[in-house]
Amino acid sequence: MSTRAYEPLSYNETVKGIVEFIEVAIHTILYVRQVYPADLFVRRKKYYTPVYQSRHPGLNEYISGAVKAVGEELVLGNVDKIVVVIKDKNEVALERYIFVTETMLHVAPYDKDTNVEEAMSPTDMGQYFRSFIIKLHMIESQLGPMPAGEISFAIVLELKDDQAPSTSQGQDAPPWMPAVSQHTTAGASDKAELHFLRSLDTGIINLSMAVQESEQKLRREGLLPDTEKGKGKTKSSDHPKSDIQLSQC
Repeated sequence: MSTRAYEPLSYNETVKGIVEFIEVAIHTILYVRQVYPADLFVRRKKYYTPVYQSRHPGLNEYISGAVKAVGEELVLGNVDKIVVVIKDKNEVALERYIFVTETMLHVAPYDKDTNVEEAMSPTDMGQYFRSFIIKLHMIESQLGPMPAGEISFAIVLELKDDQAPSTSQGQDAPPWMPAVSQHTTAGASDKAELHFLRSLDTGIINLSMAVQESEQKLRREGLLPDTEKGKGKTKSSDHPKSDIQLSQC
């Protein structure tokens, strides 16, 4: 392994590492929670641990496109949360996988490729991401079963206050459209159940991960009486299971 793997991260390297991890995590969530059949996935190795990756070109294009757009906002310091929502055929959120980012160090654009002395190394970051993936593979032991019926997912981007998705530098518009309120963290009721999974302090951008079972899911499991509640707003890139094209404005 090169000595660079043990040197401190730069701002841009941190963003790249987090974005790459989120893409791996999305594939893992879809596999572990059986949003798609297991035979749609192929076993790979990442962060020195087994992972599963979709082998459907359309689904992979959707995920990579959405994650690329997340990265464009993350490098600008605009991102508060990235949420992977598993929902039923009526667009009701069942589980929210929440990735919270916190920028600890503001770096000028011309200095974002410079190593940050207090930051962790790429090797250390990879080891943390390995523990994140292991946690995701074990998540079923903490969660109730998914309700019967067709399920799909959405990727929701929650920006910091007063921020809007930036204009894409390429010819394509950013793939964001208004989110379904109930899919967002603000749209979760106070009866939703939150499970904290893992956190990472890179010294530049910190990342934490949690999963939230919605009130609606808990009610279907018979753990709560039958009522509904929720509000909120953000932006999202929505992916219906029956149509795996990237949704755009």
